[in-house]
Amino acid sequence: MKRITLAITGASGAQYGLRLLEVLLAAKVEVHFLISDAARQVMALEMGVNLPSDDADLVEYFTQQYQAGTEQIYVYGRKQWGASVASGSNAPDAMVICPCSSGTLSAVATGASNNLIERAADVMLKERKPLIILHREMPLSTIHLEHLLSLSKLGVVVMPASPGFYHQPKNVEDMIDFVVARILDHLGVEQTLMMRWGQS
Repeated sequence: MKRITLAITGASGAQYGLRLLEVLLAAKVEVHFLISDAARQVMALEMGVNLPSDDADLVEYFTQQYQAGTEQIYVYGRKQWGASVASGSNAPDAMVICPCSSGTLSAVATGASNNLIERAADVMLKERKPLIILHREMPLSTIHLEHLLSLSKLGVVVMPASPGFYHQPKNVEDMIDFVVARILDHLGVEQTLMMRWGQS
């Protein structure tokens, strides 16, 4: 079973993160879930979703919401340094920060590890494991661009939250699925969320 760390931070676009979580769980991937306080606020504002504050309650919520298997999803607090994601000796196979705020981008690019999301990303970098960042910001400042370039040079996959339109999306959900599908492709998780280029 693949083991993936999924972090949702405080950028707009929590819909991408929750849809990715849903599809990963449906694909029987083991998910190690991290969420920032800012992400909770954005989620409530954009989606009207108020997640349980207790980690155990959040596991139960996601398990019921997405029909996850037993011990398929793990939730960690921002200072839970004993979590597997905090060490290269037991780190998951890959990590996705979806969406990634500019603050988190800056922290990851400069090697800060002030919370578990930043530390988990740092572990991916030092262990040379796949790290995908879905940066959600516009316009981009020179500082943003320099941080993105710095991470790209380290092998990080930088994905803007930028859906294509060749699959002729009918609604917002189709546009979200386009972006999620591209993330899944890079994770090596089979998906049928969108029509691929050249398919009819």
